[in-house]
Amino acid sequence: MPELPEVETIKRVLEPQIQGHTITSVIINRPEVIAYPASDEFSRNLAGQTISSISRRGKFLIILLNNGGRITLHLRMTGCLLLTPADLPEEKHTHVIFKLDNGSDLRFSDTRRFGRFWLIQNDQADTYSGIEKLGKEPFDPSFNAEYLYHRFGKRKKAIKECMLEQSVVSGIGNIYSDEILFSAQIYPARPANSLTKKEWERLAETIPKQLSYFIEKNNITPEEYLKNKGQYYRNTPYLQVYGHEGKPCPICGETLCRKVIGGRSSIFCPHCQKDLPC
Repeated sequence: MPELPEVETIKRVLEPQIQGHTITSVIINRPEVIAYPASDEFSRNLAGQTISSISRRGKFLIILLNNGGRITLHLRMTGCLLLTPADLPEEKHTHVIFKLDNGSDLRFSDTRRFGRFWLIQNDQADTYSGIEKLGKEPFDPSFNAEYLYHRFGKRKKAIKECMLEQSVVSGIGNIYSDEILFSAQIYPARPANSLTKKEWERLAETIPKQLSYFIEKNNITPEEYLKNKGQYYRNTPYLQVYGHEGKPCPICGETLCRKVIGGRSSIFCPHCQKDLPC
């Protein structure tokens, strides 16, 4: 599933290309991907609307419209948003096409069909997508060790599981939780209530630092993004532990281990991430 760095990259690639353009029509091949309102109303209400900008909240993309409305999108597992020439052959699983006034298409494809759209009008509260339940953005100035301790500090749940709770920290998934905990030298199965003040401070500093690093490494041109059909994930060579079970730790050389925590696979270094406060 695309996590915060990937969604931020999509925003940065697409925004300059579609900003200021008008949606002339919307073609919906799979009505079930339109969660709200009904697909025919979704299409009707968007025809003639101009895109003002794109923003990101956690793993959500929000396309802002000049009339004050907004299209909210969650890519889920395999969703892809791609700007293409109108004559480019469609991908097999293309479910929604936004026709733009410059002759290009903004296409949404999704092999597993878990991705969803919501259209929220300017006088509506978004009580549909779940975006209002998200916790702090990792780059929020008020995101700090005190905040993390207040939300997690008395809990017995593993810190890896805690980091995946979108209601506390938005945008982190399985990939970057492993990378963050490795960088912070914290064993992923540690109960949150066992972390020391020093570790909370280190974790609060590491989270935005690591996410910023991977956003930078994800940098891609619109041409490359289109050529790779949106499936770029340029950060793969820079992942230190995720996907590297059985390989040597890049810091100490110890063999990286895998452990299932809360039903999710976690990769860690048994030497750098000891099951003890540090």
